[in-house]
Amino acid sequence: MGSDQLKVCIVGASGKLGRYMVRHALGKGYEVVGVCREKSVYKLDDVKDRITIVPGDTNNRDVIRRAVADCDAVLTVLVPWGMRQYSSGTAQAVLDFAPRGARLIFSCGWHITRDGKDVYSWKLKALVKILAALAPLIRVVDLNDQVEACNRIFASDTRWTVVRGSDLEEGPSEGLPVWSRHVGDPILASNRTRRVDYALFMVEAITNDDLVQEAPAIVGCQTPSALAHA
Repeated sequence: MGSDQLKVCIVGASGKLGRYMVRHALGKGYEVVGVCREKSVYKLDDVKDRITIVPGDTNNRDVIRRAVADCDAVLTVLVPWGMRQYSSGTAQAVLDFAPRGARLIFSCGWHITRDGKDVYSWKLKALVKILAALAPLIRVVDLNDQVEACNRIFASDTRWTVVRGSDLEEGPSEGLPVWSRHVGDPILASNRTRRVDYALFMVEAITNDDLVQEAPAIVGCQTPSALAHA
């Protein structure tokens, strides 16, 4: 199958990361289906004539079922919003309804671990503990549900990749990020990635079979730690 024939669904297309992914996918000639909440559809006005937009909550199973039909790949932003199992509901719907054999690529943060071998700084561990403790009170962010979402992905037999992003910044592209299997690897020490390049890694993963059933932690390829360990 030629790359220009790929049909790609981007779940969370109206967010900052999602819009970059839309741009990269269109640049490769992919047919793009974007899923976003109805109130955010306007954020895709600049590409609305070039993509198919499916409005609705991303944890709505019917919305996901319609959006991923016949897609070769599904790129999903796992957002830990609210207390309604938003991340796990979104992930489960994608796992259930994406065509068999499709590439399923999910985004999350470094706090997710697949095998428990990641080594975290005290600052990151403290931040995660604070957010987890506040979640029932502020009812805005639920990191535990994002962990649950990733555990479901890790347990599936689909062609998944979970891309774990470092701290993000805006700016022009520096190129494809580098990655490691475990947080704590010296190559990741700079803990910085351009958001546009995070999106690039997500899109490039569609055709990279080396990343199937991997949970790469990424960092910008021009950061000091990446350059020092090239």
